[in-house]
Amino acid sequence: MSPIAQRLCRLGAAAAIMLCAAALSATAEAGPFSGLDGQWTGAGHIKLSDGTQERIRCRASYAVGNGGTMLQQALRCASDSYNFELRSDVESHGSRISGNWNELTRNIGGTVSGHGRSGHIDVAINNPNFSASLTLTSHGDHQSVTIRSKGTAFAGATVSLRRSRRSVSEDR
Repeated sequence: MSPIAQRLCRLGAAAAIMLCAAALSATAEAGPFSGLDGQWTGAGHIKLSDGTQERIRCRASYAVGNGGTMLQQALRCASDSYNFELRSDVESHGSRISGNWNELTRNIGGTVSGHGRSGHIDVAINNPNFSASLTLTSHGDHQSVTIRSKGTAFAGATVSLRRSRRSVSEDR
């Protein structure tokens, strides 16, 4: 084999190795729900359409699967006069997020769609009679959730959550 041919083969092999490494790192990247797994608690404010604002306490539980691309969420919040319990089951394909939600106290549900990346999720929550936007920002053991809605008694909520530090033995 000529020196030029040998050189081209080495360059081709190096390019193939780099391409494989890039493909492996892309598949090893975490999905948008990575780092959310576990129990979270916190407080914030809820705003009703009449302008009333109240403190609210919340508990969230996240079950993350498939490398951070699947999420089952349970979010329960209560104030002195208002409460809601939201369940969602969503997945991501790249940065696109889609799935379903149910609000158990009012027996309504619908679709979730939007975008996300690790640490930041922006989705629309819809059904024929209700729509809202939800933004979740997470960094380590801190998380903020903002929900905004128009045209219903519920105008929105802003909640700050911290991951619970319970050991496995405490959960039994």
